[in-house]
Amino acid sequence: MNATSERLLYQLKSRGAQSAATLAAACAITPMGAHKQLQGLLAQGLVEAEDEVKTGGTAGRPKRIWRLSAMGHGRFPDRHGELAVQLIRQTAELFGPAALEQLIAARERDMLASYQQRLQGARSLPARLRRLAEIRAEEGYLARVERDGSDWLLIEDHCPICAAASSCQGFCRSELALFRALLGAQVASVERCEHLLQAGARRCAYRIRAARPRAAVQETM
Repeated sequence: MNATSERLLYQLKSRGAQSAATLAAACAITPMGAHKQLQGLLAQGLVEAEDEVKTGGTAGRPKRIWRLSAMGHGRFPDRHGELAVQLIRQTAELFGPAALEQLIAARERDMLASYQQRLQGARSLPARLRRLAEIRAEEGYLARVERDGSDWLLIEDHCPICAAASSCQGFCRSELALFRALLGAQVASVERCEHLLQAGARRCAYRIRAARPRAAVQETM
């Protein structure tokens, strides 16, 4: 597969369904070039196409929207998901659900210690979030941070442990608890606002609301 096709797949994975024109602009190629590459990916079963239904009686040709197929999603790393699912199932069967929860808790403690060490020196909330996104990206989560009004969004366009998380959602609860512990007093709340395991979702995203300065809180009292 050529580099352009790889970029198109990455763009669809990280940004979701798009038109050929939008993909062409993002990948710095011509719309005709994007269409040719997409047709090749379609033939390989890596992407799917759907004509967007226009509303309000708008005339003109419908816009074709491209998205990753299940096979396309499968090109991204999953940390040997089948093996993970087997180990989770066997742990629960042999030692009981409590043992599985203990394993998840131990993983969370190890990750917290590792992340805290790597976040040293990042004092402001924006700096800590950017560093956290870098760490998660290195681990295969395709993570990035965006500003949304007064809040921040930590967006993860891929889940390398999706198979394990689908088998045991304790991993999802643990990662949310991890982020809350890492950001601590600097935030008022950390909530998961998108969840890959929910029907129709394509990613996980976390809304981070910064804590109000103490002086501002006192003024409202």
